[in-house]
Amino acid sequence: MADFPWLKHYPATVDKTVNLTEYSSISELFDESVKKYGPAVAYECMGKTISFNELNQLSGSFAAYLTQVLKLKKGTRVAIQMPNILQYPVAMFGALRAGMVVVNTNPLYTPSEMKHQFNDSGAEVVVIVANFASNLEKILPEIKAKHVIVTELGDMLGGLKGTIVNLVVKHIKKMVPSFSIPGAVSFKTVLKEGAKNAFKAENLTLADTAFLQYTGGTTGVSKGAELTHGNIVANMQQISAWMKPSLKEREEIVVTALPLYHIFALTVNCLAMLKIGAHNLLITNPRDMPAFIKELSKHRFTVFTGVNTLFNGLLNQEAFHKLDFSGLKVAVGGGMAVQKATADKWKKVTGTPLAEGYGLTETSPVATCNPTDGTERIGTIGLPLPNTEIIIVDDMGITLPNGERGEICIKGPQVMKGYWNRPKDTAEVMMGEWFKSGDIGIMDNDGFTKIVDRKKEMILVSGFNVYPNEVEDAIASCPGVLEVGVIGMPDPKSTEKVVAYVVPKDKSLTDKAVIDHCHEFLTNYKCPKEVYFTDELPKSNVGKILRRKIKEAHIEKIGA
Repeated sequence: MADFPWLKHYPATVDKTVNLTEYSSISELFDESVKKYGPAVAYECMGKTISFNELNQLSGSFAAYLTQVLKLKKGTRVAIQMPNILQYPVAMFGALRAGMVVVNTNPLYTPSEMKHQFNDSGAEVVVIVANFASNLEKILPEIKAKHVIVTELGDMLGGLKGTIVNLVVKHIKKMVPSFSIPGAVSFKTVLKEGAKNAFKAENLTLADTAFLQYTGGTTGVSKGAELTHGNIVANMQQISAWMKPSLKEREEIVVTALPLYHIFALTVNCLAMLKIGAHNLLITNPRDMPAFIKELSKHRFTVFTGVNTLFNGLLNQEAFHKLDFSGLKVAVGGGMAVQKATADKWKKVTGTPLAEGYGLTETSPVATCNPTDGTERIGTIGLPLPNTEIIIVDDMGITLPNGERGEICIKGPQVMKGYWNRPKDTAEVMMGEWFKSGDIGIMDNDGFTKIVDRKKEMILVSGFNVYPNEVEDAIASCPGVLEVGVIGMPDPKSTEKVVAYVVPKDKSLTDKAVIDHCHEFLTNYKCPKEVYFTDELPKSNVGKILRRKIKEAHIEKIGA
């Protein structure tokens, strides 16, 4: 790796490069973890644990069902649509070990979103939780899937507990709309039938595709980023190297509240933590804050990942402040900008810094991260991971000097192969080996980069660029503000004006108080001209506030 300015700021114990060919596939790394950590707990959910050995056996049965019973071939796309439950890692590792391509699908998708993703990916198998199977029924005649596997939330909890959970979910909470899918097979049957067949591991290489990971579609149609075993193994190695100073094999308990079908939790929590034998605590419904905090109280957790809205939500729960944080070593925020007010409060409450990282679906995802040894720089996304390069370019693709704003471009082994069956879209985001992120950033002389905003969400006020992140950061520090989203709207006097939508925690908060607060931190043209109060803001599946949705609702509200 060349002599880049950021290398001198690497923690002393972090390798500047990693061995990208140490493993030939995710499956080989999985096999190594099973051998090293066999009887140790791999995953826990709703009080039920499974060991690495059990995960090996169960995922092997799932793989055998795909290859021996269904007779599916290497490269077949298998869509998995479920929240954080034990069935997810079983199905995911089973599909990968069978040489299949995993298509992660958000359980909350509408039928039309499901139809697009299943047809675009060419998924032949759909593994789905019964709660959402009624949506699948609506589109079955319009998709190519030949096989449907249905599971219920309590299927892997065992015995009486599993039965009770399924009965409560279905008959008391009424969370499972009735459905009829002829030929669908239960998850339990799949494991039972698969166990009758010998599983033979598929021969895989780093060039083979592992995941079709769909982008959020916030700027257009959702596209499948084709991530190879090489992309994912590289990022697992990079993350492991970065965390090495703080974490130890077999000793960590990682809180996984972000959904495993999202690239952040998939690679960081599910896969990279597998490599060090971590105990993965799966949270099925993190929006139920009281239940979430109660679960946290049962564990001396050491690693916590999330997004700003999750951290902020927890910090606004009195019960969270009473938890034991003595074991917490690493807390990492990603998926959206971590606001300074949130980071400051997190450190005050937990005693552990909130290290911000950065990446995209297209980069598997982690490209940069703050050091986890206490030398983080709040307000930046940190330094490039080993074997990764970052540059800032202008609209012509010319590299800018440090301190100037431009688009962040990323080069490294974790950059996707391309968008699935979309060569034109791929060409638009690639500049040779460099992936154009669409994010605006500034790199300082030490190589630390600060995200300014999304290129397409920048607001133009009288010829001046206004970045929503900066305004949101100022408003978030205002007493009485719980959450905020900032958008730009047309204005005849200044091209665009800044508009803020605020979720108040203090109902007496006024728009004047918010605007006056902004004037203490921002120059006049950056301050919101209009402030609206709302009970909630639209969010993505991981809790990222969706400015596009705010803007759509605002336009509908004012009749523009």
